[in-house]
This record gives sequence, C-alpha cells and structure tokens, in this order.
Amino acid sequence: MAHGHTIGHGHGRAHKHSHGTDDIDWVRMGEHLERYAKVAAPMYGEVTAWLRQWTPEPAVVADVGAGPGGVAFLLADAFPGARVVAADPEEPLLERARERARRDGVADRFDTVRFELPQDIGQLPTADLMWVGKSLHHVGDQGAALTALAERLAPGGAIALLEGGLSARSLPRDIGFGKPGLQSRMEAADEEWFAEMRAGLPGAKEVVEDWAALLEAAGLRHVATRSFLLDLPAPLSEEARVHLVNDLTRRREMYDEILDADELATLDRLIDPSDPGGLMLRPDAFLLLAQTVHVAVKDRDQG
Repeated sequence: MAHGHTIGHGHGRAHKHSHGTDDIDWVRMGEHLERYAKVAAPMYGEVTAWLRQWTPEPAVVADVGAGPGGVAFLLADAFPGARVVAADPEEPLLERARERARRDGVADRFDTVRFELPQDIGQLPTADLMWVGKSLHHVGDQGAALTALAERLAPGGAIALLEGGLSARSLPRDIGFGKPGLQSRMEAADEEWFAEMRAGLPGAKEVVEDWAALLEAAGLRHVATRSFLLDLPAPLSEEARVHLVNDLTRRREMYDEILDADELATLDRLIDPSDPGGLMLRPDAFLLLAQTVHVAVKDRDQG
C-alpha cells in the first residue's frame, strides 16, 4: 500500500492499525504484524543502518506506533547502547513486545508505553531518535501531531517518518482467472478506504502530504528522504505467502461493499490455501514494495 492503509501491513502500520477498530482480534493481529516484520526485515534493516548517520549513539530511541515491536527490535540491534521505548495504544501488542524482549535478552533496556497521539504526548520520553512508521496518518491533525512529537525530541535528535512509497505488488497483471489488472483496481479501493478513514478521524484536517514541508513546519530541519525496496522474487517462502494471504483476507473483508462480485470471487480463490491459483500454491507469487522515509533533525540550539 502506498499509504500503508491496509490493516496489518508493514505498517506498518503500523500502525499499523486503523482508527475505530475496536472489533479487532489483537492476538491475531499481533501475529500478523510480527510475521510482516520478519518478512520485511531485510528492508527495515537497511533503514535502521541508514539512520545511524544522524544518530550514531542515541541514548533513547522511541518507536511511535510500535505495535508488537517489529521495527523496535531492529532499532535495538542497530543501537546496542540505547534504551528503546515502544509506544502503542494497544496493550495486547505491547505485551507481545515485552515477551519478546524477555526472550531476546534485551528487557533491561526495552520499555513499553501505552500511548496514543495526540492526547498522550506527555507520556513519551524525550528521545534522541524517534521512529514514526505509518502511524501519523491515523491522527486527524497530522501537522499538530508532528509539532508535538518534535517537542519530545532531544536537541540534536532526529525524527524518521515513514509515509508514502509504492504499493505492494505480488501477482502478474494476468493471473489466469478473473479480469486482468486486479491489483490496480485494489489500489483504487485502497485509496477510497483511506480517504474515508482520514475524513472520519477526530479533528481531521486536509493537508498537502509534503512530508518534508510538514517536518519543517514542526520546527525541524529536513535533511533527507530515501525510499527502500523490499524485493522478494518468486518462489516465495511459506512465511511470506502466509503474510500475503492474511493481508489479502483482511482487505477482502474491508472492501466487501466496494468491489464487485466477480472481483470478490477472484479474491476468494487467491486466499484459498487449496486452490492451485491461490497465493499459497502458485509458483509466480512475489512481493515487491517500496517504503519512503523522511528524516528531520532538531538543531542543538533548540530547547
């Protein structure tokens, strides 16, 4: 997803989860988010290595909208001297992060904070590096949220904002059944869902998504933008296939009233684990996407 608006993307989302989703099974969602983090680890590993040029030795790293901590643990690996804080509104996801911290032996420098923008900004510790991975677009007033986050950034620190990129592709244009070009039509449905989601957020404000300009307006100095590629060619691993099926299953549920009957029938075949044309069995399934990261720093003379 270009916006990352499907629930449980990379995310994600991450969130990676949408506003107004009280009916979500967070145990199931936690498993899905952790699986995606593992599948996308090569890409996010490149991101975290790239961030070292602005914050080579941060004392505190905060992951805002951390979910179960997929990226937070990569940040812990990239910055072994840092205290890492995973902040997220969903306690079941934070508990999964704490359990993993214990398993990985980093519990002594890994904390969690139940936190939701913008009302809980005071609970976020001052950080030298702040990772905001596709959680900002779930806040009505994104500019105000960025300004509040900038106030929790230490002088000389950096915010890394993941927003934008290119939608994930996993299938050829013609998959052998249904009307060719399904994924392009799914992207249109994604955009429709995202616009409705944004419009329904409390205090929603329309804004030009010029992230460099928004970071500058928050009092920071934009220093870099770079896109990172996740390129997993066919044949995919079983884990990557399960991720694609789970993601498409959720999109099938979300777009039940947007897509026509023929397209829904095509999706049903794609998510059927026993269908030879489905994502679990077809030999040509792949995963290709790009995520864009914008970095801005807080000058050292800023209090």
